[in-house]
Amino acid sequence: MPIYTGTGDQGKTSLLSGERLLKSHPRLETSGAIDELNSMIGVVMAHLDPQRPQDEVPLAEMARIQSDLFVIGAWFSTTPDAPEREQLEAFSADGQRWLETAMDRMEADLPPFTHFILPGGHPAAAFSHVARTLCRRAERQAVALLTAQPQGADTLLQPMLIYLNRLSDYLFVLARWCNFSRGIDETAWRPQA
Repeated sequence: MPIYTGTGDQGKTSLLSGERLLKSHPRLETSGAIDELNSMIGVVMAHLDPQRPQDEVPLAEMARIQSDLFVIGAWFSTTPDAPEREQLEAFSADGQRWLETAMDRMEADLPPFTHFILPGGHPAAAFSHVARTLCRRAERQAVALLTAQPQGADTLLQPMLIYLNRLSDYLFVLARWCNFSRGIDETAWRPQA
């Protein structure tokens, strides 16, 4: 069976819940941003070394993050009253605490954060910064989608917004950790004269 169907040739696509929307619809923009973020997490993982013992934990964490993002994307790809939501995997508020614990573990190894830094260094660190910015965009789009709905229309997505907020912080700490664990100095931002 070919991957192409031609059903999107007129600028519309289907949600998991079956509704057809313009590809520019805020719900699709949000789920697309989550998909972009998930892909970039894969790029970060590709730049870590599974043979390097220090990279084992971050690789396992990012595998979980990819799974979490897949679940979040599915939730954003259904409308609030869709019966298909009954079949989606539940999303727990524990995800934010798990990310906080992971950040605390990495930060215990890092020097204090005292200045703005420029993205870069090791490729895993640089791509972690890109993932961080994609995460922030996904979060902004999710907030825009949810605030455009009637108050309380989709309260099940609130833990996912919190998760995205924590995830961007995690990716920032991960970028710092990737450089530090490889002996690469961060580049401090200095105002140009």
